[in-house]
Amino acid sequence: MEISEAEFAITTADGFEAFLDSRNEPEWLQQKRRDAFALYQQYCEQELDPEEFRRLDLRLFRPGDYRIRTTGDNSSATGQFNNLMTERGEFAGQVEHIDGTPVQSQLQNELAEKGVIFCSLAEAVEKHPELLQKHLLTHAVQTDTDRFSAWHSAFWTGGAFLYVPRNVELTQPLHSLIGLSRSGTADFSHTLVVLEDGARATLLEETSSADSNAAGMHMGAIELIVGAGAHLAYVQLQTWNERVFHFAHQCGRVARDGSLQWTVSALGSKFSHVHQDVMLDGKGATAQVNGVAFATERQKISYYTRQAHKAPNTTSDLLYKEVVRDRARMIWRGMIEVDEVAQLTDGYQRNDSLILSRDARVDAIPGLEINADDVRCTHAATAGQVDDEQILYCLSRGISRQEAMHIIVEGFFSQVFDRIPVELVRHTLSQTVQEKLGFGIED
Repeated sequence: MEISEAEFAITTADGFEAFLDSRNEPEWLQQKRRDAFALYQQYCEQELDPEEFRRLDLRLFRPGDYRIRTTGDNSSATGQFNNLMTERGEFAGQVEHIDGTPVQSQLQNELAEKGVIFCSLAEAVEKHPELLQKHLLTHAVQTDTDRFSAWHSAFWTGGAFLYVPRNVELTQPLHSLIGLSRSGTADFSHTLVVLEDGARATLLEETSSADSNAAGMHMGAIELIVGAGAHLAYVQLQTWNERVFHFAHQCGRVARDGSLQWTVSALGSKFSHVHQDVMLDGKGATAQVNGVAFATERQKISYYTRQAHKAPNTTSDLLYKEVVRDRARMIWRGMIEVDEVAQLTDGYQRNDSLILSRDARVDAIPGLEINADDVRCTHAATAGQVDDEQILYCLSRGISRQEAMHIIVEGFFSQVFDRIPVELVRHTLSQTVQEKLGFGIED
């Protein structure tokens, strides 16, 4: 797909039409975008769902400040990113896109010969339209959820597509990078993963800013579709700089006896709001959702999570660990939903927060909606400060305050780290937390 250099407004009808004209895409996709933009305009006339957005202050978010930019060639920008996992790991394939434009994609030949597809979403539209038409924004992320999902569906660019055929197992992880390099850029990246029945794969994804001072916007979406008896491990490491607004709709769907292990880390951005759904559609489906978040300065990070049990004998296990410092704020709203047919459900959710300063704030609201009578569902949320006696104990043994805080925070996160089977991810998260602690600590 050829993309020329251009900039497009992302809130106006003229900008949308110019954007659409610049895309050499099939009619079914263009119509899908038109329908989504019409929904976006309609939703902009309505209030956002107060249950999800009442704790978020969006007054500082000015979408008119950002543009979609198609620059044609961003390959020179790839070396500007601090790709924490790329530097340490070996991967079976990699996809990169910067400022919404695909830069490179590669996959081991032996996997391609087995029918595995790992490429940019734009390339997939061109070469695999039948798979895209079947899975893209059809039964995972829903365009009509709210104005943000509709907005993304109208303007998505870049992103990665992973398809693993029936009973094919990948022993090495795959890696994708979503990067922002220039100030004022809007990135609408989309990740679509489809595992057929019995397939296995691990995808590690990083979002990163090349310039710590470049303001940007990311309006992303992630769709994880796991077939019967398949297993997907998906990790996203979010390290935007602290001038990026980050919004995302994310949805995983798991079929009969399939399993999804989903790990998210929220360490960057100025303001984040993520709507994350896990749908257990088939009997015996399982999902483990792990979350690590660390907010400092005036960062605001919000997660709205939903574990939806749609079939009998399904299991979900969500554990989020969050640390806040300075004047940062964390918001987590979690819900376990159990349909009437989902007997013998086992659902669990827990959110723990560690508050490191007097002015930081945490809001944690777990919830249950149960319509079956033979289930086991539990939830919990805790928030507390560092015990002064722990700090004093460390200081008395020659450990500096900063080192002591690292030990305590690392120990706090360890329950999540221990659930992650990929050592590369554990190591990367540990280093990132350490870097975060070294910023603004008072001795």
